[in-house]
Amino acid sequence: MQDILQEIVAFKRVEVEQQKQRVSPRDLYARVERIMADGVNTRSMSRSLAASPYGIIAEFKRKSPSKGWIHEDAQPADVVPKYAAAGASALSILTDSKYFGGRLEFVMQVRECVNIPILRKEFIIDEYQLFEARSVGADAVLLIAADLRKEDCRTLTRTAHELKLEVLLEMHSEAELDYLECNPDMAGINNRNLGTFHTDVANSFRLAEKMATEAVKVSESGISNPETVRHLREAGFRGFLMGECFMKEPDPGLALKQFIEAI
Repeated sequence: MQDILQEIVAFKRVEVEQQKQRVSPRDLYARVERIMADGVNTRSMSRSLAASPYGIIAEFKRKSPSKGWIHEDAQPADVVPKYAAAGASALSILTDSKYFGGRLEFVMQVRECVNIPILRKEFIIDEYQLFEARSVGADAVLLIAADLRKEDCRTLTRTAHELKLEVLLEMHSEAELDYLECNPDMAGINNRNLGTFHTDVANSFRLAEKMATEAVKVSESGISNPETVRHLREAGFRGFLMGECFMKEPDPGLALKQFIEAI
């Protein structure tokens, strides 16, 4: 079941170590120190979702391990401003290259043209990646319970908060709900089984009843119907992470606009 996730995380460990050879942790950390000393503030993704009547986290996603290329020629500077104009509450930018066709530079490009919260969506297993996220202008990061031991998740969450980054903690099963002890800002339920890639939105409804947390609840994956968003809101969710639903269309921004109008 966890084969693909294990493969991705194993590759990510190698990739992070290679990146440290290109940009040393010392140099990266110093860069982030200067950014914070200059008073460059982050935006609250959790508050943006809580205040929105829609709560759509529009994702820039060009590729997936299960479906291959979704929109290979899409460029963030073309798609993301349209997402923001259409009413997205936040943005999710995939930065994994091998499996999702993303790049860390995409976050920087997007930061220059929009003013809503940006989530760096990545398989984060090292604090170095948190500093990377802060250095390119992200406001929040994704931590995946299935990738991390609980003590590592707690440490990464604490470091993210020190960097003024919010944390979206992604969980897939009831067994992972105890990771909420790590005090994330947002509690995400992924409706996609990362082993089989089967998607079932019922997973969000099932786990919502068992989530004892003040974190903003986010439902991720498999959402393609405005009515589903309405029902999820009734169940207590305030964020809805959606990528393929929009990215598979010729004009993702227009697809988001039409989706929000139908909610």
